[in-house]
Order: sequence, then structure tokens, then C-alpha cells
Amino acid sequence: MFKWIAENWLTIVVSAGVLALIAGSVAVLARDKKQGKSSCGNGCAGCPMAGKCHGGK
Repeated sequence: MFKWIAENWLTIVVSAGVLALIAGSVAVLARDKKQGKSSCGNGCAGCPMAGKCHGGK
């Protein structure tokens, strides 16, 4: 087992970094959704889907 880890440590480190970035992105998107922020960042002015994404607000 330790030999496998020693041979693949770089792959393990890079994979852990990518997973951390993905988890951080999902956490930010979830937090923004709870706060009612738009996911596109441009606001709803002029957006053809403005009535669909925010429902009854």
C-alpha cells in the first residue's frame, strides 16, 4: 500500500486539489443561492429568463 502511495503521490495531491476547488465552487454557489443572488452575476435586467429563474419574487 505504501509503495502505491509513494508511486502515485503527485496524482493524489493534484486530485485532492481539484476536488477542493470543486467543493469550494459548489459551496459558493449554494451560499449565493440561499442569499438570492443571481448565478450569472449580471442581474436580471434585460434577461429573457428573468421571470423563470426567480419565480414569485
